[in-house]
Amino acid sequence: MKFMFMTIVAALGLMACGQRNTKAAPVAEAEVRETVLIEEGSISWDTMLYDFGDVSADDGPLTCTFTLTNGSEQPVAIYEVVSSCGCTGVSFSREPVQPGGSATISATYKNEDGPGAFDKTLTVYISGIRKPVILRLRGIVHEKKKSLSQLYGIERLGDLGLKALEYKLPTLKQGLQVSESITVANLGRKPLKLEFTDVSPQLKVKASPNPIPAQTTAQVTFTVTADPDLYGSNTYTATPVVNGKKAAKGITVKAFTQENFALLTPEQRDAAAIPMFKSSTHEFGTVAKGTVIEADFLLENKGKSPLHFFKADVEDASLKPVLPEDIGPGEKGALHFRLDTQGLPEGENVIMLTLTTNSPLRPVVNLFVAGVIRQ
Repeated sequence: MKFMFMTIVAALGLMACGQRNTKAAPVAEAEVRETVLIEEGSISWDTMLYDFGDVSADDGPLTCTFTLTNGSEQPVAIYEVVSSCGCTGVSFSREPVQPGGSATISATYKNEDGPGAFDKTLTVYISGIRKPVILRLRGIVHEKKKSLSQLYGIERLGDLGLKALEYKLPTLKQGLQVSESITVANLGRKPLKLEFTDVSPQLKVKASPNPIPAQTTAQVTFTVTADPDLYGSNTYTATPVVNGKKAAKGITVKAFTQENFALLTPEQRDAAAIPMFKSSTHEFGTVAKGTVIEADFLLENKGKSPLHFFKADVEDASLKPVLPEDIGPGEKGALHFRLDTQGLPEGENVIMLTLTTNSPLRPVVNLFVAGVIRQ
């Protein structure tokens, strides 16, 4: 059983290393705006994610630019920018950026690896910011150019073509918002007016240009504003209205919300809660299908403030956790769960439980319930 669990963890680690995947699902073009807090103000980015979309192998090098604006009352400087691989070149100015001023970082992906999806990162070190800022550039390289219907006809709602109906946004912090722009296409022969209905309260949707000229693409931007009552994984929805006709299918946008610890002082961080679990994995061994398992994850709050769990998200509804009440400094507690194996497949199973906490050191905790189910 331990071998099975470690194998899964190792596989997840390999995927996180950014290896090329020529069978990757379509990647929507995206634009993420974010403000990063510093000691006496903030800096903002025009985008933290540049998506080249669909390109061909013979397009040659692909270049994009990220713009930083200094909204603080003191100069800031970009110390260094580190690319995740040698396939991406970077250039930037090391001159101080005065209050109200801007600076750019230029990145060029060589586009020499052939067809497939790419997703590269730039780690940016800036004065006044404790942690480096991560910028991303991505896209999908095709061996040959494809037609509009080939690229955007995967999901078709009337004359509106999309690559997918579900999109995932970057992590959302309380008090902030994140935006993502996807590319859609008008596959018809007349202009297409695009509107949206049944939109979640936290979600705003805008299409540009609108109407969309025939046989062209447009950007649909989703903006999710953090809701103080919502933590963890949440789904937001909007239904397209194409030329006055409500589509039969809606679009879903998912975002994971965490507490925002950016304004905490070093003293407040030192005094915060720290959840320490006795074990991150509960192995229930081999059981017959239909067995109901009840157990606890034991933990202790090693911090100096009460520990609070905002939410527990599970990969499978068969697992039902019960969050404990707030755990005081130095106190012990237990997170109880109930697992009904009736709806799980036979063989090896690993179910992840994700906790969202008020701990700056461990804002998200992943726990695992693993075992083998036999008939």
